[in-house]
Amino acid sequence: SEEDNIILCGKIDWLEYIPEDDSVHIIDFKTGKHEEDSDSLQLLIYCLLVANCQNRQASRLSYWYLAKDDAPRAVELPDLKEAQKRILEIGKKIALARKINHFECRQKGSCSNCLPFEMVLAGHAEHVGVSDYNQDIYVLNIPSS
Repeated sequence: SEEDNIILCGKIDWLEYIPEDDSVHIIDFKTGKHEEDSDSLQLLIYCLLVANCQNRQASRLSYWYLAKDDAPRAVELPDLKEAQKRILEIGKKIALARKINHFECRQKGSCSNCLPFEMVLAGHAEHVGVSDYNQDIYVLNIPSS
């Protein structure tokens, strides 16, 4: 959204060209044993990126769980207008949280996703650089047990 200064980015694992209908198949490789949550935004974001940045439209969408499957698992293609609306709504919430510097974890108590950030804030990490996306990169100082 140029109006809201929200930029969507991501790196698609694999785009398979489908010559029969001149479209693409978006495949996201998963290396872990856990299946992606049905509410995940990752494939929605990839669909929007393809729709807005490619000459071809996505006709297929799949996760490929490499640890347990021999082939990709098809996922239903989303309604792109609904996907864009949903992603933009979340993007606006994130932009507001950044603006007022107020982030709240949806999980109550200890959260494994928040722990690395809490370690950075507590001074248990060393800043080692900036990524290609202009994000700070830290190395966590995890005490040995």
